[in-house]
This record gives sequence, structure tokens and C-alpha cells, in this order.
Amino acid sequence: MTNLLWPGDQRGGRLLTDSAVLHAMVDVESAWLSGLAANALIPSNAADCDLHTLIDDTDLAALVEAADDGANPVIPLVVLLRQRAPEPTRRWIHRGLTSQDVLDTALMVTMREALRRVRGELATQLRHLGNLARTHRATAMVGRTLTQPAIPTTFGVKAAAWLNGVCDAADVVTQVRTPVQVGGAAGTLAASVEMATLMLGAADATDVAIRLADFTADTLGLDRRLPWHTVRAPVTSIGDAFVGCTDAWGRIAADVVTLGRPEIGELAEPAEPGRGGSSTMPNKTNPVLSVLLRRTAITAPPLAATLHTAAGLHNDERADGAWHAEWDTLRILGRRTVVAASHTSDLLAGLSVDTHRMAANLAATDVSGEQRAIASLLEKPATTTYLGIGDQIIDAALARAEFYLTATELLASTQRSPL
Repeated sequence: MTNLLWPGDQRGGRLLTDSAVLHAMVDVESAWLSGLAANALIPSNAADCDLHTLIDDTDLAALVEAADDGANPVIPLVVLLRQRAPEPTRRWIHRGLTSQDVLDTALMVTMREALRRVRGELATQLRHLGNLARTHRATAMVGRTLTQPAIPTTFGVKAAAWLNGVCDAADVVTQVRTPVQVGGAAGTLAASVEMATLMLGAADATDVAIRLADFTADTLGLDRRLPWHTVRAPVTSIGDAFVGCTDAWGRIAADVVTLGRPEIGELAEPAEPGRGGSSTMPNKTNPVLSVLLRRTAITAPPLAATLHTAAGLHNDERADGAWHAEWDTLRILGRRTVVAASHTSDLLAGLSVDTHRMAANLAATDVSGEQRAIASLLEKPATTTYLGIGDQIIDAALARAEFYLTATELLASTQRSPL
């Protein structure tokens, strides 16, 4: 996937491309088919065919065109799978599912991978930020408010503020879930219950239907959940988690572009051959990583707002347009977040901190007005420092980061891969 007007898009790789979504949809159909066989609702040999052998990326163009007729790509996909599958597989493909099941669950599969990538980048960023906070605990600099010098602070405190922002984002990303969504035509698993009743004569037909949904979730590596259908919190919560990340990253980028101005000169982006050049001014080096992060921070919230708008307009048992509005919106937001995560990690890995310039700017600026006013009010001589609880702020941020990193390592060690 390439996007000429979104520099850095290649960093997303195959994530959330048309190909990835297509193969995720086939994953869902395959997992469901296996579940039907495992629960004795269809002949066991009906699940012997590997559905992935029936479809490849050369089918994308035809599926895109055919999706126009049914307002979603699942309908032509099912037609194609049934045309190409041998008996006895053909007749059982998609039985008990509906288009929304396949598309919602496939999006959750792709989001699971995007979230995994973002979690990894967040862990990398926390390590870099922790190092900055520790290294520059005592690096004095001008603290600025409303663009003007205010009181002294340290770059360690500033790095701790960045660190806290990324920890806030990580808290949400860690908690967000990617649940299976299979409910049949109107979100009640009625077809699955009917199949269980007719095939097994089961008094516990509803339990069989739920086991089938759980089997599908487990096979795909998703969270188990009863049908959520027109309750769209799983979608909006993922969108909110992504925006929380872009907010934190944008805040870092805002400081870097400001403090990197030559007249301030306290920070600089990592130097890379060919990065930051100008088309006409060879003397110029632009802070392109920060620029691209600010771009993402500006454009991500409206995408999440679209998801929330759609969630509030889901009517009946399947929405007429609100559901459709989610798909590409969530895909774009997810991919852009993954790209921004990579940009942020690069920025922090090589961020240049000019401690001498920080000291010089501090020495040339009067930032003791508040301290003098307090001393005068109390009729006492001012103290030699004015850094408040800076050390405690740094220590607390480092502890938060360490907690998250430990939890992330534990999650990675226990996480089960999908079958």
C-alpha cells in the first residue's frame, strides 16, 4: 500500500491494507466453518478445504467492483468462495453468518495486529523517554508558559511530562479489547441455534451456538463476547485508544518544533542523510518527524469523531450507512496511528538535547520573578533553587513506565497466538 499524500505510509507495511482485510475476512469464514464441523453441525470433512487456497490478491479488483452492488465486500467474497470450493465444503460456507459478522470480526482481526504493533512502539518510546528523564534530571532550562519565560525547570521534568503522556496512552491501549462479533442475521445467533436443534436435537442448542461463537473467537485470537452487533463501543474504544496515542505524540512534537527553532536551539531531531531537506534551500534542515506527527495529531480526532457519530446512529438490527461509515474510517485511523508510532520512536531514539544552549538561555533570562515575590512577601532571603517537586515528578513517571513495561512483557510471554 502506498499513499503519495501521506508521507511515511510505507511504515505501515501490509497492516490494514485491502489485502490484509481480505485475508482477515477469509480467516473469519474459515474459523466459522471449522467451528461448525467441530460442533458436529456439518459433516466433519466439510471443513477440510483450506479456503485461503481459493482466494488471492488478484481477486481484489473484482471484489471491489462487485461490492458496489451489495454495499459491502463480503457478499461477492462468499459468492466467489462457494463457486471455487469443492463439495461438501461449498454448501456450508458462511452458513449461520451474516455480512456484518464477517466484516466486523475481520476488522477486529486487523485491529488486533495494529494494536500489537502500537503496543510494541509504546514500550520502545517509554524506554527512550525514561532514559531522557534520568539523564537530564538536573539539566536546568527555562520553563515557558504562553510562549514566554516563566520559572526554571529541568529537561528531566519535561521528559517526564512526555513520559506521563505516553503512559496515559499506554494505559488505554493495554486495556482495549478486540472481541469477536458473530450474531447471524439480526444478532441473535438464530440460525446457529436452529442448526443445532435440527442436527443434534439438542436441548442445549443455545449453548452450542455460544460455543460456536467462542470457538471462532479462540481460533482467531480474539476476545470472546456475545453479539454486540449495533452496540459499537468495541469500535469507538479502539478509535479512542489510537487518538490518545496521537495526542501524546503530538504534544512531544509540539515541544520539539518549538525548542528546535534556531533562536532557541535546545532540541534537534536526529540527523539522517537526506532527511529534513528543502527543495530550494540547501542550508535548511526541517524537523520533518515532528511535522508529520503534528499532521497526524491534527487529523486523528475527526476520524474518531466519525466513529462516535456513526455509533450514535446505529438503528434497527443493522444500520443503514452508519455501519458502512466505520470501516474505512477505522482502517485509516489505525494505519495512521501505526505510522505515527514509528515516527515517534525514531524521533525519541535520536533526539539531540543541547544542554549548553539550555544553560545559556536560562542564564540570559530572568525567571526568578515569582521566587523573589514570595521571598519578599515572607521577608526571607530566596533559596538557591526553585525546582519544586521536579524530582518526585520524574520518579513517579519512571515508576509508571516501569509498571507498564513489566505488564507488557508479561502479556507478551503469555499471549496465545491464533490457530
